[in-house]
Amino acid sequence: MPTDRLPRRWQGVRLTAPDDAPSPASALADSEQPHPWFLTALQRGNRHTRLRTWSEGNDVRPLVHGRPYFRALAAAVEEMRSGDLLLYAGWRVDPDEIVADDGTTISRLVARAARRGVDVRGLIWRSQMDRLRFARRQNRRFAELVNAVGGQILLDQRVRPFGSHHQKFFVLRHPGRPELDRVFLGGIDVAHSRGDDASHHGDAQHVPFNRWYGGKPSWHDVQITAQGPAVRDVEECFRERWEDPASLSRRPGHLVRHLLDRPRVRPTPLPEPLPAPEPRGTAAVQLLRTYPQRRPGYPFAPQGERSVARGYAKALRRARRLVYLEDQYMWSTDVAEVFAEALRRQPRLQLVVVVPRFPDHEVDAPFPVALHAHTQALDVVRAAGGDRVHILDVEIDTGRPVYVHSKVCVVDDVWASVGSDNFNRRSWTHDSELTAAVVDGAQDPREPRDPGGLGDGARVFARGLRLELWREHLDLPDDTGLVDPDEAVQTLLSSVTALDAWYAGGCEGPRPRGRLRTHIMTTPTARQRRTAFLAYRAFVDPDGRPPQMKVRGHH
Repeated sequence: MPTDRLPRRWQGVRLTAPDDAPSPASALADSEQPHPWFLTALQRGNRHTRLRTWSEGNDVRPLVHGRPYFRALAAAVEEMRSGDLLLYAGWRVDPDEIVADDGTTISRLVARAARRGVDVRGLIWRSQMDRLRFARRQNRRFAELVNAVGGQILLDQRVRPFGSHHQKFFVLRHPGRPELDRVFLGGIDVAHSRGDDASHHGDAQHVPFNRWYGGKPSWHDVQITAQGPAVRDVEECFRERWEDPASLSRRPGHLVRHLLDRPRVRPTPLPEPLPAPEPRGTAAVQLLRTYPQRRPGYPFAPQGERSVARGYAKALRRARRLVYLEDQYMWSTDVAEVFAEALRRQPRLQLVVVVPRFPDHEVDAPFPVALHAHTQALDVVRAAGGDRVHILDVEIDTGRPVYVHSKVCVVDDVWASVGSDNFNRRSWTHDSELTAAVVDGAQDPREPRDPGGLGDGARVFARGLRLELWREHLDLPDDTGLVDPDEAVQTLLSSVTALDAWYAGGCEGPRPRGRLRTHIMTTPTARQRRTAFLAYRAFVDPDGRPPQMKVRGHH
């Protein structure tokens, strides 16, 4: 098949321009053994990456909330010794964030590892100015503290204008001790406000926030830890970025400031990679990524990569009974349309979405950018699914809302994703993102054993993750009434209806059990929508695709 004749679509997924598709030989080899849920190499649409299509034999476990994640991370890093390799990519890191019960901070944890002879490397977003509530000073300070004792933490601004590096992961490699190799990956920054747990009393170290969340916001989030061959794949994501020869600063107008901005170290070569760890679990893992088109292009993705968008599109074509989402920003009509298509295709499919009750920042009434985008996206899915769409938010028993920062999707208790990407156009096209899609080889024996009816069988990881989250949100001690998708949605709606009615009745009598409520947002006026539209499209939710793909509507 000549390169210029590669199909524009492959198993229903729109492809990029022919010069960004894999070579015919790799496309043929990949198409011989397709996975029903994962993208093939051709469907990824990026022949320049060294990343494997997917890996099998992984042990993947969820870490729900920041405090359990921080404790697990601290314990794993403390086991590292001279000659080990610690890699970190992050959006924000607060150097004084406490990660262990003895008061150890993240900067002290990583600096101690560097002093022990651990090879510490990091890529942290060189963020925008502090008055926009980003973390330029915090990220720089963390890098200074670690680099002063031998680490190499780089402040990385190799992004598009108004873009960011949003990936959040750690890789821990141990030469001679591969049984300790592991990764932590997801949506949790090692930063203030994230150190909460299921009690939702908040993190004592917190950031300024929307007043409706109180002075110490409750924070809901999810990370995963994995051991097995996927460790090598996440490491490869880091290596590709580390080896990018482009200048760390992408902002010529701030060149002088960046030249004086310490630390500014030159990346030294990474040690030769170790072999992938041996299989030690039952889960298959595919890494999904977003990289924008950038000039000069990323060597490993010259036209960018949009496998996050493609991965969701493929998984949702198999959705039959229940799609469960948790997301910080469900506010893009482009993304909402992917879920709307699934709802229109499958009349039995139900969509449950848990979002924050309020944005993280105060809403300015004359210019409600987030409100405009959010209501538009929800209108799209509601128009497609009607009463099969359930948009909810979370509160604690005092009535104070919980800020939902997690980025989770579970489809029919088979395919699950946890990562850094939000369900908006920025995360699907513009910022760097990394998400793990997981299909566990172990099947859950509880009925219904095959909720989607496609022969997949419910999988232990996906079903277990959904049930853990629903038990917390509904304040339930076990999985009674939650396993079967239809019964689970009825259990959930009964709890939501009872709590909504309790509030409508003036809060008389005991508060019903559960934390979920119907998500209600004020509809912006036509004037507000007009004033918000341009800022939303240009700055808040920009499009990082190549021009030809924007015109054709391709990902």
